[in-house]
Amino acid sequence: MAREPKVDRRRLLQGGAVGAAGAVGGWFARDLTDSSGSTAADARRTEPFHGRHQAGIATGSQALTSVLGLDLRADAGAPALARLLRLLSDDAARLTAARPALADVAPELAVTPSRLTVTLGLGPRVFTEVLRTSPRGAVTPLRSFRTDALDARWGQTDLLVQVSGDDPVALSHARTVLLRDARAFTATRWVQDGFHSARGSQPEGSTGRNLMGQVDGTVNPVPGTADFDELVWIDGAAGEPLAGGSQLVVRRIAMDLDGWEKVDRAGRELTIGRRLDNGAPLSGRRERDDPDFEAVDRLGLPVIDAASHLRRARSEDRSQRILRKAYNYDGVEGGKAAAGLLFCSFQADIERQFVPLQQRIADSDRLNRWVSTIGSAVYTVPPGCSAGGFVGDRLLAAAGVR
Repeated sequence: MAREPKVDRRRLLQGGAVGAAGAVGGWFARDLTDSSGSTAADARRTEPFHGRHQAGIATGSQALTSVLGLDLRADAGAPALARLLRLLSDDAARLTAARPALADVAPELAVTPSRLTVTLGLGPRVFTEVLRTSPRGAVTPLRSFRTDALDARWGQTDLLVQVSGDDPVALSHARTVLLRDARAFTATRWVQDGFHSARGSQPEGSTGRNLMGQVDGTVNPVPGTADFDELVWIDGAAGEPLAGGSQLVVRRIAMDLDGWEKVDRAGRELTIGRRLDNGAPLSGRRERDDPDFEAVDRLGLPVIDAASHLRRARSEDRSQRILRKAYNYDGVEGGKAAAGLLFCSFQADIERQFVPLQQRIADSDRLNRWVSTIGSAVYTVPPGCSAGGFVGDRLLAAAGVR
């Protein structure tokens, strides 16, 4: 049996951390899946669509997601946007409640939603060119980082529709309905699908793994706490149109799995700053132990390298944290096998929270040698709506659109 190639620790420490491309701290995305086992009762479980916040954000992570990037047609102005959001909201409210959408040609596929959620987002151009308004919480384009290798195929769009759930049939049906009803107003730029471990395949509370084999992280604000509210929801007075919404970053991160497999176990752990077996920081024993960045080994070298992904993704400023909800992807792109991470993060303010984190990673992260960010987009996620309303109704009303 061939011996696994070695990575010299001292040489890796001296070699710097500049690599081919940047990633974000999605490798520490906490798996929020409620793994109680997949049953017929699970298939009937619903997540409420109406409420102060949109579903799919504080919702525990589902097994599957499909993120749709849509562009408004050239002749679709603000009134058309209002009609579209009203239509999509009605579709989503019905489908997530186990009811078929209006004129649903396959209503039987809607009866087992399996925690289906639909989350809607608006890109920067919607505010600057369609609504011509800039309320508190409206996103602006995200600049590129030095290590980005962006492909326009996965770039910014006007609208985002994220459909998530635990059952592939229910998810596919919902996506088909939503795309059909959006067709009169939009063109589909891209569809990005992602997955976690199947519901019930791991003990309850377990953290999942990404396709590099790493435990996919532990650090996330906890829904329902003041910490979560401050970090995730856009604040503001009750009358502000985006108060209670969020801002979303979507990054497509390609992995060089062939290259990663050539690195020995010690080299992988040094790069990430965590153990492979249980995800514990190299300075600790358990996954959720706080990392000790001052600890040194018997040679006097840092136990957790200053350029490890754990160290670069961690800030001393707790206000810079984000809610990471990342999914694996695989498939074929350009005739070649492709795999990576569909990284989604929700935060109250992208510039204040996400940008400093991503800048640290782009500056010096050893993981950059094996990952490359090939797609990037940002969206404002409006607050939720009440029954009879639609997502974005307060925003449209504030802009004078009826």
